[in-house]
Amino acid sequence: MHEQEDELVALLDDGNRIIGSAPRSVMRRDNLRHSATGVVVRNPAGDIYVHRRTPTKDVYPGRYDFTAGGVVAAGEEPFHAVVRELDEELGITGTELTRLPEGDYADENTRYHAYLYTCVWDGPVRHQPEEVAWGAWMSPSELVAKLDDPEWSFMPDTVGLLDAYVRSLA
Repeated sequence: MHEQEDELVALLDDGNRIIGSAPRSVMRRDNLRHSATGVVVRNPAGDIYVHRRTPTKDVYPGRYDFTAGGVVAAGEEPFHAVVRELDEELGITGTELTRLPEGDYADENTRYHAYLYTCVWDGPVRHQPEEVAWGAWMSPSELVAKLDDPEWSFMPDTVGLLDAYVRSLA
Protein backbone atom coordinates (compact mmCIF):
# COMPACT_ATOMS: atom_id res chain seq x y z
CA MET A 1 0.00 0.00 0.00
CA HIS A 2 2.34 2.69 -1.20
CA GLU A 3 0.54 6.01 -1.28
CA GLN A 4 -2.48 4.38 -2.92
CA GLU A 5 -5.26 6.88 -3.33
CA ASP A 6 -7.89 4.18 -2.66
CA GLU A 7 -6.23 2.80 0.50
CA LEU A 8 -8.82 2.91 3.29
CA VAL A 9 -7.71 4.97 6.28
CA ALA A 10 -9.23 4.74 9.77
CA LEU A 11 -10.88 8.02 10.79
CA LEU A 12 -10.90 9.30 14.39
CA ASP A 13 -12.98 11.65 16.49
CA ASP A 14 -11.34 14.13 18.86
CA GLY A 15 -11.25 11.45 21.58
CA ASN A 16 -9.17 9.17 19.30
CA ARG A 17 -12.03 6.74 18.81
CA ILE A 18 -12.40 5.15 15.37
CA ILE A 19 -15.54 6.54 13.75
CA GLY A 20 -15.22 5.04 10.28
CA SER A 21 -12.93 4.98 7.30
CA ALA A 22 -12.38 6.81 4.04
CA PRO A 23 -10.16 6.44 0.99
CA ARG A 24 -6.79 8.10 1.50
CA SER A 25 -7.58 10.61 -1.27
CA VAL A 26 -10.76 11.73 0.55
CA MET A 27 -8.95 11.88 3.91
CA ARG A 28 -6.33 14.19 2.35
CA ARG A 29 -8.81 16.27 0.36
CA ASP A 30 -11.08 16.92 3.36
CA ASN A 31 -8.25 16.91 5.97
CA LEU A 32 -10.05 14.26 8.02
CA ARG A 33 -8.64 13.28 11.42
CA HIS A 34 -6.84 9.94 11.36
CA SER A 35 -4.00 8.02 13.04
CA ALA A 36 -0.40 8.03 11.93
CA THR A 37 2.90 6.60 13.11
CA GLY A 38 6.43 7.90 13.48
CA VAL A 39 9.67 6.19 14.47
CA VAL A 40 12.90 8.02 15.27
CA VAL A 41 15.64 5.63 14.10
CA ARG A 42 18.96 5.90 15.92
CA ASN A 43 22.17 3.96 15.48
CA PRO A 44 24.27 2.59 18.37
CA ALA A 45 26.33 5.83 18.36
CA GLY A 46 23.13 7.83 18.96
CA ASP A 47 22.89 9.35 15.47
CA ILE A 48 19.42 9.88 13.99
CA TYR A 49 18.42 8.81 10.48
CA VAL A 50 17.25 11.80 8.43
CA HIS A 51 15.69 11.46 5.00
CA ARG A 52 14.12 13.57 2.29
CA ARG A 53 10.70 12.66 0.98
CA THR A 54 10.16 12.16 -2.73
CA PRO A 55 8.48 14.96 -4.69
CA THR A 56 5.51 12.66 -5.38
CA LYS A 57 4.36 12.33 -1.73
CA ASP A 58 0.74 13.36 -1.15
CA VAL A 59 1.58 15.68 1.77
CA TYR A 60 4.74 17.75 2.31
CA PRO A 61 6.53 16.46 -0.83
CA GLY A 62 10.29 16.90 -0.96
CA ARG A 63 10.63 17.86 2.71
CA TYR A 64 13.12 16.43 5.15
CA ASP A 65 11.99 14.12 7.94
CA PHE A 66 13.56 12.37 10.90
CA THR A 67 10.89 9.71 11.39
CA ALA A 68 9.75 6.75 9.37
CA GLY A 69 6.01 6.45 9.42
CA GLY A 70 2.67 6.83 7.79
CA VAL A 71 -1.07 6.55 8.16
CA VAL A 72 -2.83 3.73 9.97
CA ALA A 73 -5.03 1.78 7.57
CA ALA A 74 -8.64 0.93 8.34
CA GLY A 75 -8.71 -2.19 10.52
CA GLU A 76 -4.98 -2.00 11.26
CA GLU A 77 -3.61 -1.91 14.80
CA PRO A 78 -1.36 1.16 15.28
CA PHE A 79 1.63 -0.95 16.39
CA HIS A 80 1.31 -3.08 13.24
CA ALA A 81 1.33 0.14 11.20
CA VAL A 82 4.53 1.22 12.98
CA VAL A 83 6.25 -2.06 12.11
CA ARG A 84 4.92 -2.04 8.53
CA GLU A 85 5.95 1.55 7.79
CA LEU A 86 9.45 1.09 9.23
CA ASP A 87 9.94 -1.94 6.98
CA GLU A 88 8.38 -0.30 3.89
CA GLU A 89 10.20 3.04 4.09
CA LEU A 90 13.64 2.06 5.40
CA GLY A 91 13.80 -1.74 5.21
CA ILE A 92 14.17 -2.04 9.00
CA THR A 93 12.72 -5.17 10.60
CA GLY A 94 13.08 -7.13 13.81
CA THR A 95 14.29 -4.26 15.98
CA GLU A 96 12.97 -3.43 19.44
CA LEU A 97 10.67 -0.41 19.44
CA THR A 98 10.44 1.91 22.44
CA ARG A 99 7.29 3.97 22.86
CA LEU A 100 7.50 7.73 23.03
CA PRO A 101 4.57 9.84 24.26
CA GLU A 102 1.67 9.94 21.80
CA GLY A 103 0.68 13.30 20.40
CA ASP A 104 -1.79 15.19 18.25
CA TYR A 105 -1.02 17.37 15.26
CA ALA A 106 -3.20 19.54 13.05
CA ASP A 107 -2.59 22.09 10.31
CA GLU A 108 -4.21 23.01 6.98
CA ASN A 109 -2.79 19.85 5.35
CA THR A 110 -3.20 17.09 7.92
CA ARG A 111 -4.88 16.26 11.25
CA TYR A 112 -3.96 13.15 13.19
CA HIS A 113 -3.18 11.32 16.41
CA ALA A 114 0.43 10.12 16.40
CA TYR A 115 1.79 6.85 17.72
CA LEU A 116 5.47 7.61 18.25
CA TYR A 117 8.42 5.30 18.84
CA THR A 118 12.17 5.16 18.69
CA CYS A 119 14.52 2.29 17.92
CA VAL A 120 18.20 1.53 17.62
CA TRP A 121 19.33 0.03 14.30
CA ASP A 122 22.81 -0.99 13.26
CA GLY A 123 21.98 -2.70 9.97
CA PRO A 124 21.62 -1.43 6.42
CA VAL A 125 18.94 1.11 5.49
CA ARG A 126 17.00 0.35 2.30
CA HIS A 127 14.95 3.24 0.92
CA GLN A 128 11.57 2.68 -0.63
CA PRO A 129 12.10 4.56 -3.94
CA GLU A 130 8.49 5.85 -4.06
CA GLU A 131 8.83 7.52 -0.66
CA VAL A 132 12.48 8.27 0.17
CA ALA A 133 14.76 10.28 -2.13
CA TRP A 134 17.83 10.61 0.13
CA GLY A 135 18.94 9.75 3.64
CA ALA A 136 21.87 10.00 6.05
CA TRP A 137 22.77 9.60 9.71
CA MET A 138 23.17 12.83 11.70
CA SER A 139 24.17 13.40 15.28
CA PRO A 140 21.41 14.99 17.37
CA SER A 141 23.36 18.29 17.41
CA GLU A 142 23.76 18.19 13.60
CA LEU A 143 20.03 17.55 13.25
CA VAL A 144 19.18 20.44 15.59
CA ALA A 145 21.41 22.72 13.49
CA LYS A 146 19.50 21.61 10.35
CA LEU A 147 16.16 22.17 12.11
CA ASP A 148 17.28 25.74 12.83
CA ASP A 149 18.52 26.27 9.24
CA PRO A 150 15.80 27.75 6.98
CA GLU A 151 17.49 26.10 3.96
CA TRP A 152 16.34 22.73 5.34
CA SER A 153 12.56 22.39 5.04
CA PHE A 154 11.38 19.74 7.50
CA MET A 155 7.99 18.13 7.95
CA PRO A 156 6.08 20.53 10.23
CA ASP A 157 4.22 17.69 11.92
CA THR A 158 7.38 15.78 12.81
CA VAL A 159 8.95 18.97 14.14
CA GLY A 160 5.78 19.84 16.06
CA LEU A 161 5.60 16.42 17.67
CA LEU A 162 9.28 15.58 18.22
CA ASP A 163 11.38 18.77 18.19
CA ALA A 164 11.70 18.87 22.01
CA TYR A 165 12.65 15.18 22.09
CA VAL A 166 15.43 15.63 19.50
CA ARG A 167 16.71 18.75 21.22
CA SER A 168 16.87 16.84 24.51
CA LEU A 169 19.29 14.40 22.82
CA ALA A 170 21.65 17.10 21.51
